[in-house]
Amino acid sequence: MPAPAQMTGGRAPTSGLRGLLRRIVPARIVPRSLQARLTLAFVGVVVLTLAIMSIVVINRVDDYFYAETHADLDARAASVRDVVIAALRGQNAPQPVVYPDGTVNPGVGRLLESDTNRSLIADLLAQANVVITIGQPTIDSSGAVSIVTRPDGVFTAAHTSPPRPGQASDPIIRTTDVQIVNPRSVSPYAIQVRLSDPYTFRASAVANVAGLLAIVGLFSLALAVVVAAVAARRFSTPIRLLTDASRGIAEGDYSRRVPANLARTGATELAELSRQFNMMAARLGESVEIIRRDRDRSRDFLADVSHELRTPIAALRTFNELLREGAATDPDTRTEFLESSRQQIERLDWLATNLLELSKLDSGLVLLDLRPDDLRACVESAVEQAGPAARRRGIDLRLALPKHPLRIRHDPQRIGQVIGNLVGNALKFTPRGGRVTVTVRSSGEGSQIVVADTGVGIDTAELPHIFERFFRGSRANEARGSGSGLGLAIVKSIVDMHAGRVAVDSRVGGGSTFAVTLPPDPRLEPPAREAAVEPGPLVGQGEPVPQGPDSASPVPAPSRPVANVIDSSPSPAPGLNPPPSR
Repeated sequence: MPAPAQMTGGRAPTSGLRGLLRRIVPARIVPRSLQARLTLAFVGVVVLTLAIMSIVVINRVDDYFYAETHADLDARAASVRDVVIAALRGQNAPQPVVYPDGTVNPGVGRLLESDTNRSLIADLLAQANVVITIGQPTIDSSGAVSIVTRPDGVFTAAHTSPPRPGQASDPIIRTTDVQIVNPRSVSPYAIQVRLSDPYTFRASAVANVAGLLAIVGLFSLALAVVVAAVAARRFSTPIRLLTDASRGIAEGDYSRRVPANLARTGATELAELSRQFNMMAARLGESVEIIRRDRDRSRDFLADVSHELRTPIAALRTFNELLREGAATDPDTRTEFLESSRQQIERLDWLATNLLELSKLDSGLVLLDLRPDDLRACVESAVEQAGPAARRRGIDLRLALPKHPLRIRHDPQRIGQVIGNLVGNALKFTPRGGRVTVTVRSSGEGSQIVVADTGVGIDTAELPHIFERFFRGSRANEARGSGSGLGLAIVKSIVDMHAGRVAVDSRVGGGSTFAVTLPPDPRLEPPAREAAVEPGPLVGQGEPVPQGPDSASPVPAPSRPVANVIDSSPSPAPGLNPPPSR
């Protein structure tokens, strides 16, 4: 026996109410939008409620008027019976109405069959077809009274007059009880009246109620359609806005949002969903923007790295070709070329080291080893390592330390690296006979390290770019050619990781001053501000500090509380400086 799915062409038959509805209502006429479906469902519920209510109300009203009509017909029949009894008493006295043999007095027939009396009984009193039965009474053993009737004892009267306004013929038959007249006389008789097809107000009353219900139902239906449409629109508008905003975001427009005033038109859940969607869209836009900036920055970074690598590689290639073409035969020329090649190799090594260091700082691979140590120790160590270079250049390098310890939480190795880079830049851009001063002191925000020099200074137009990667100033070509343009980028990244800031004051020909401010504890500080270039004199600083080829700015490192964890990755020595040029 084939399976049900095979019998229906590969699809299981749909059963139940849902299947019945699908068979009755074609799928193509069922609305697809949520607003239309909500409207249709609401209107359907109202229509079903009105239909059930109308059926119940009409049935109850019909039962009520049916009972009222029966009571009215009983009264009519009793009236007809009483009138006939009264007429028979006055017409046949002292003659009996029914003779002992069961026959009816002929005068009764003449009385009841006259046109006047028929019209009075049928049209005026009963307003129905009337059947009057007269005969001898009999009582059975249970006490029930019945009539022994002969053909001459049955009289009929049909109503011929038109119904009154609002009346209609009603297919009802109503019969009175048998009544014995003159039970103590010699010739008692019994009478019974039956009414059929009377004129009543029941049909018109039920019709009026049904019409009123129809009017109320139509009004309620129209009102339900309006209310359902408004309510459905109120609930579906936030969903439609969410759909439009989602579509816009999917197409790349990350600025799309659900309007806040429209988000409140729906239910609380929909309003909350709209707010959460806006928050999600905002965070997604921020993430995409960060990714775009990182992509553009990486593209520029690769271009800069390629440019920086091209110069020493081209120089090495030129020296190699010259040596191969015969310059190697001259000892002095060969020595000069080999020395120049050594310098270019050192520059390549320095560039690779700085790039690796900056990459680790930007990617968050470097974790600070925060210790509550004296800040003077790491600054003094970094300045001592720069001493030989200062003496070789003929520059006076001075260090001013406070008498009391400055204990703050910092990474001595990284802070030493910051001081080494700043002092190295100052030495490269200060001419022979100049002076470089390193000052450590306490400030209201924590501790401050100031590196000032009497060098060539920085042009005002170049100040906003000194922390950019591979940026070099336009002055001091010899010093500019020996650096990698990454020194200040590394400085800024390390200072940002310490939740500190770097400020610079410089003027052309008047030297430069760099001030690094460190908080007492980076873990308790709010997220570090963007290390901004702040031109103008620094409070308490008398001498400016130089700017050099390592004047480059990294992408700001993410500022966040740093755990006191020792970095396990290898890092350069605290006094990381570019090799001096010759």
